[in-house]
Amino acid sequence: MKLGLQIFLGLFSLVPLAFAVLGMANGAAGLDPGGSVAAAVDNQFRYLSGMYVVVTLLLWSIIPEIEKHFRTAAILCAALFIGGIGRVISQMAVGPGASFQVSGMFIELGSPLVLVWLWFVVKRAKG
Repeated sequence: MKLGLQIFLGLFSLVPLAFAVLGMANGAAGLDPGGSVAAAVDNQFRYLSGMYVVVTLLLWSIIPEIEKHFRTAAILCAALFIGGIGRVISQMAVGPGASFQVSGMFIELGSPLVLVWLWFVVKRAKG
């Protein structure tokens, strides 16, 4: 159960890392090539993409002994979930984003399920 969670998180962590690298490299214009993007929007987009690098590094730091890091995992899941709520608000206010963003929204909103899995891993480790 623990190994399965570690493998899942290790593979899953590549998703935010990929979006982080692409977002920092391409900026907001990467979402609409040829479109014009305000400098402030691009700046914020690249900054937030950098935050995904931090999320990935933090996740990698807890994977080896995941059963000892429930609180950190909960904070990471909360960050993802709150980000997913932001995507829902955006979708309601201005419409759906790109298909990968809509997919991301569902992944982010489902991230608390990882905590359920981790809870079982912690319970087994203590038991």
